[in-house]
Amino acid sequence: MTFSLTARCPETGMFGMVISSSSPAVAARCVHLRAKAGAVASQNVTDPALGQIGLDLLARGLGAHEVCAALVASTPFMAYRQLALVDAFGRVASYSGSNTLGIHAVHSGEGVIAAGNLLSSDQVPAAMVRSYQDNAGKPFATRLVAALRAGLDQGGEAGPVHSAGLCVVREVSWAIVDLRVDWSDRPIAALEEVWAAYEPQVEDYVRRARNPSAAPGFGVPGDSRV
Repeated sequence: MTFSLTARCPETGMFGMVISSSSPAVAARCVHLRAKAGAVASQNVTDPALGQIGLDLLARGLGAHEVCAALVASTPFMAYRQLALVDAFGRVASYSGSNTLGIHAVHSGEGVIAAGNLLSSDQVPAAMVRSYQDNAGKPFATRLVAALRAGLDQGGEAGPVHSAGLCVVREVSWAIVDLRVDWSDRPIAALEEVWAAYEPQVEDYVRRARNPSAAPGFGVPGDSRV
C-alpha cells in the first residue's frame, strides 16, 4: 500500500524521502530522517518506532546494513514490516518481511533506494530510482518529487493513492522541507503544486530561523520589509 524513495545527496549531504500510499497521512508514520545521520522508511504494516530506533542507531555511527540487521533481529512482528535505509555515507539497506503485502519490490543505486508493497508491478521502484538518477544536476528535492511521479506513472500502487509526502533534512536540526498531502484524489499532483510554491521560499525560512533580522519579509499585508 506504499511506495517510497529515500536518498542522500552526495554534493550537500542532505537526506530526503518521498512517499505515497492509499492510506491517509502516510508521511506522518513512515518518513524518518535526521540530519547528518541518515534516513529510514518504515512501511507496509507500519511501526513508526522502527524509524525512530533506526535513526538513533545511525546517529551512533552504525551503517545501514548493521542497523537493518539489528532492527530485524530485535523487534517482534518483523514479518509484517518493510524497511529502506540510507546511512551517512550513502550506503543503503532494506528488508521486506514474509508478510509484506501483495507485489513488493526494492531497487537501489548509489545513495538511493526505493521500496514498495501492494504495487501494480515490481518495476515501480526501479522506475523511481531511474528517474532520480536521470535528473542528476537538478535540485535534490525536485529530483525526489520527479521520482515519485515516475513511480506513479509506472503504475504505482495496485489501487488509487490518497496521500503523499516530501521531506528533506540538512545541517539544521529541523526538516527544511516537510510537505504533506494527507488525503486527496490526486495527492502526488497536489504535492507537486505545493513544492512548486514552496521551493523559492525554502532558504528564506531557514534564514528567518537563524537570523530573522537579516531575513527577507513575508510579502504579506502589514509586513513593511522588502
